[in-house]
Amino acid sequence: MNGDPGLTVGLTVIEDLVCLAALEVPGVARVGHGGPSWHGWIAGPPVRVSVRDGAVTLRLTIVARPAQPLIPLVAAVRAGVAAAIHRLLALDLVSLTVVVDGVGA
Repeated sequence: MNGDPGLTVGLTVIEDLVCLAALEVPGVARVGHGGPSWHGWIAGPPVRVSVRDGAVTLRLTIVARPAQPLIPLVAAVRAGVAAAIHRLLALDLVSLTVVVDGVGA
C-alpha cells in the first residue's frame, strides 16, 4: 500500500446510490420506465452507469408525479444525484442525462 487509500465500488452500488438520490427528490414517483411493463424490457435498465478514470457518466430514467413541473424536477434530480456521487463516492460526474419517461402515481 502506498499510503493513498483507494476505494473500489461496483457499478451496482453506484446504480443503487443514484436510485436512492433520485427518489429523495420530491416529485419523483419512481426510478424506471413509464407505460406497460414490456416497455422496460425493450428500453433497457433505468440506470446506466459508466466509470472511466474516476469520472462517471449516467443515464437515469424516472417517472414523475402528476402536476409536477418537469424542468425544475429534472434540475433537482440532477443536483441531488450529482451531490450524492461527489459527496459519498468522491467521483467526478462528467455527464448526467435524466429522462422523464412518464407521469404517474
